[in-house]
Order: sequence, then structure tokens, then C-alpha cells
Amino acid sequence: MLDRASICVRGGRGGDGAMSFRREKYVPRGGPDGGDGAPGGDVVLVATRRLHDLTHFRHRHHFRAADGGAGRGGNRRGADGPELLVEVPVGTEVRTREGELLGDLVHDGQRLLVARGGEGGRGNVNFKSSTRQAPRFAERGLQGEELWVTLALKLLADVGLVGLPNAGKSSLLAALTRAKPKVAAYPFTTVTPNLGVLSLDEGPVVIADIPGLIEGASEGAGLGHRFLAHIERTAAVVYVVDGADGADAWPQALRTVRAELRAFRPELLERPSLVLVTKADLLGPEEVAAAEEFLASLGWPEAGLVVSALDGRGLEVLGHRLGTIVGRSREAARPEQVAGPEVLRPGADRLEAFTLERVGEDYVVHGRQLERLFAKADLDNEDAVAYLQEVVERAGLNDALRRAGAEPGDTVIVGGAEFEFA
Repeated sequence: MLDRASICVRGGRGGDGAMSFRREKYVPRGGPDGGDGAPGGDVVLVATRRLHDLTHFRHRHHFRAADGGAGRGGNRRGADGPELLVEVPVGTEVRTREGELLGDLVHDGQRLLVARGGEGGRGNVNFKSSTRQAPRFAERGLQGEELWVTLALKLLADVGLVGLPNAGKSSLLAALTRAKPKVAAYPFTTVTPNLGVLSLDEGPVVIADIPGLIEGASEGAGLGHRFLAHIERTAAVVYVVDGADGADAWPQALRTVRAELRAFRPELLERPSLVLVTKADLLGPEEVAAAEEFLASLGWPEAGLVVSALDGRGLEVLGHRLGTIVGRSREAARPEQVAGPEVLRPGADRLEAFTLERVGEDYVVHGRQLERLFAKADLDNEDAVAYLQEVVERAGLNDALRRAGAEPGDTVIVGGAEFEFA
């Protein structure tokens, strides 16, 4: 089971605008008719129950959406780049490499936009004015957003079985459900979480068998550091104590597991919970009585049980109690609103919104709209540069540079473009 993966997502490049003029018989001066380029496709993650883990990302790490079409003459706009849908299993958490949470896909069909396509460039028809009747330039399309994201799968289960290694969790899961986890008489038999479904009158209950925890699991010891996250979404926690270890070991085993949960997520201790003493088939009457006394001494709202996966002792009662606990949790839970696609890039700034920063001998301009205009401009085209100078003047950038102490010949950097201040 692969429950973590890193992928690179990149939106499609926007199409270039067209530089074209109407050329028809008997129309000697038809004017500009270059159409706009179309935006590139977006990369969207879609949650689906058809997938159970992230294995399909093991050998593929790069996902790029299609580019937008270029504009053409006759005011024809390019074709939009289709969005790229990337399926992930339900329960996938999406973060940037820096750890920022982008979205948590917990509903089937939920979508998360992670990389937007680049904007298309405007055709020369957009730059026609009373003083510029034949603009011989058009804008270039912008590159799409590109970033690495980390996908982390957290199982969506109603009940999580936790305990020390070899406590009997896998045997219990197999006895309660139709799951067939690996079962053996040695620690760390379970190295990946297993899921099973318990069918009850109250409805199905999904049970997760979490790999065994040891002291220090929350800090990375054993297998716990990697798989503790899978218990975060459970409605109830079932602590499994190995009955064969003896009455003296039961309290310490329970304390160890709860201490690791507290260190990982303190709120996990507030979830509805049960304590099970397993392997009752190996216990004599006196040991069973000791186990019941131990469970009673805990004083928990939900009484614990002595159970056996081998002969089925206590499993019917356990199933009904789990159904009751999960049913109460479902009723108490408020329905979550399925959010629409989350947009990573904020809304467009006003053209006048920019800041200046002195870096060494250079002046660096920060402003989304100005950076976009410079990125779209064909700086090898004199007409395009003249138009850009008009925009810069209207935005007040020249005045701001003068107030900041810029002198003719100083280097000004806007996005990826450099030019001399004059």
C-alpha cells in the first residue's frame, strides 16, 4: 500500500494572440482582426472510490495540462486547453512541499484545482484606438502554474484498532469482517493498514487495522510514525490488549498506546473508545476474571470486553457496541459542505497595485498585473514596447521610480524582464 506520493503538476500554456489585418477585395484598410489566444488547461485532482491507495503514482510523477490554442485572423479565438483530471483516492490530503494545506478530498467526486492554466494573449484588435489604428503587435500567452504537491492518504474508517505489536488486531479484523489480513505469531506481521467492513443492522461499519505501535511511535519508532495518520478520521478507537501477556502487562500496554496517540494528536483520546482484552481462548477462568476486573477498574463510559478471535467469544456483543458508538458519532456529526475547487492563485490585483524594492543597484517591481503585462509583451517589437511604456506611465511606475531615487541608466526588473530607466 502506497499512502504517500509527490507529483509535479503544471497548467497548460496560454495561446498567443494573433497579429492580423483584414484583407478583402474592395476593403483596402480593413483594420486589425487578430483574435485572442485561449487559456491553457487546469490540473484538477478528483477524489474517487475506485482507487484505494496511491500506487498509480509510483512510476508517474509529472502531470501537465494541454496548452491553449493561438488566436487567428478574422477575430477567431483559440480553443481552450482542456483541463487535466487526475484521480486520487477518497481521503487524500494535498499539501505543498512547504507543508501548506491545499485541500482535503474526503468526498467521492470532490475536486481540487491545484495548477491553473496560463492566460491567453490578446490579439492586436484589442489595441486599436483613435491614435493607434493599425497596431502591429499582439500579446504572448503566459505559462501555466507549476508546483510539486505531496499527496497523503488517510484512511476513511469508522473504527481504528490500535495496540502493541502482536496484540491480535489482524485476527480480530478477520473474525469481524471478510478481510483477510496476514496473521502470524510474531510482531509486526501487519506492515500496512488493513480495512474490513462489519455488516450490522445499523449499517456497515468500516474497521481499520493499524500496524502495531511501540513506545516512541509518534516520533518515528517502529512503524507507527508512518501509519498513525490513518486513525485521525476514525469515529471510535478500539484499544487492543494482548490477553496472553498477563494481568501485570495490560495497564502498561494501554498506557503506552494512549501516550503515543496523545503525542501524535491529543484530541484522539477524546474519541469514543473501547478496550479489548484478546486471546480469551488462552485464558483460564481466573485470568478471565482478572481481565474483567482490569476493564472495570478503568471506569470508562463504554465498558471493555474480553474477546477471542479464535472461538468468537464476545464478538457479537462487540459488533453491537461498535454499531451503537458509530451510530451516535454519525448523528452528532454535522454534515460537511463539499467545497468547490480551491484556487491557489488569488484574485487579480488592480493595475496600480505594485511595490518597489531596492536590491543592490537594481530596482525590483512587484505587482501581479504589471508582471503579467511584461511577460506577455513581445519586447523585440517596437510597437509592443511603445504600448508597454504607455501602460507603465499610466500606472505611475515611472513617478514611483523617480521618488525612489532611480536615475537614467539604472536597471529596473519586472518579473523576468530587465530594462534601463530613462
